[in-house]
Amino acid sequence: MRLFDLHCDTLYRAFTEKGSIISNDFEISLEKGNDFDRWIECMAVWIPDNVRGESAERLVENCYRLLLNELKICKKENRSVGKTETMSDIVSKANIMLTIEGGAALNGKIENIEKYRRMGVRAMTLTWNGRCAIGDGADVEKPRGITEFGRKAVREMERCGIVVDVSHACDKLFYDVAGLARRPFIATHSNSRSVCSHRRNLTDDQFAVIKNNGGIVGINFHKYFLADNDWCINDIIKHTEYFLSLGGEDTVAIGSDFDGGELPPDMRSIEDMHKIYNEFLRLNYSEELIDKLFFKNAYNFYQSFDNCPNIV
Repeated sequence: MRLFDLHCDTLYRAFTEKGSIISNDFEISLEKGNDFDRWIECMAVWIPDNVRGESAERLVENCYRLLLNELKICKKENRSVGKTETMSDIVSKANIMLTIEGGAALNGKIENIEKYRRMGVRAMTLTWNGRCAIGDGADVEKPRGITEFGRKAVREMERCGIVVDVSHACDKLFYDVAGLARRPFIATHSNSRSVCSHRRNLTDDQFAVIKNNGGIVGINFHKYFLADNDWCINDIIKHTEYFLSLGGEDTVAIGSDFDGGELPPDMRSIEDMHKIYNEFLRLNYSEELIDKLFFKNAYNFYQSFDNCPNIV
């Protein structure tokens, strides 16, 4: 089984809890993913709404340094990790892509976009739930949408090759970006508002805008975005099937939100991804389609965006 996961908060959690992405009791570690044939994990630096200015910029830099140090340790590690593989074997197929969750990370400086791209940042969520210099998130009352700085930021992200991510954006900001974007944009971890009416989820029209623009949408496992109550893995299937019914065969991907949300009770960690995979098989979905949902759609997107290193 191959997996390309568009969003998790494991790196942020490792930094703030003085932990490790290699081995931990989180929902993702490199050890936990050692059964995948191929695995690409987008690890986000989350910028909470109470972190702004220089503190936000330093948070990105600190998480980046932690990631580099952890990967250096991995590549030198020869001990076995399940089966017969060594940690260095795991790292060779567990490719990490760095992302940012929250435009406050820019600290109001357009030049930081190019700096972050040089650091390897592949995508940036424009806001978290509140307001930042780019625009308004999903929790802002009477949202104003994108700012003038935000317009400049979107243009510079597109120039530098950082993918614009509209998860957490208010509806006004979403449509401002749709009218402004010259390149495909994505929602890394957002579900269907028709299936679950949470404001963080996408309307049918928003999904169509992303799809028609060549973007992708990652299915989020956070229970409050899945259903109003009695959450379970089957709700992940429901959101996926609904987006597929809207013509999303080449658009739907995985955006788990591991280590950043609350999983349904029948799921513990990335080790349970096989449960979702097997449920699709039980429902008579072809392995070809399941691979598109789990891996290929996200990989193809980044390849076409000319923003993905030679990682497979």
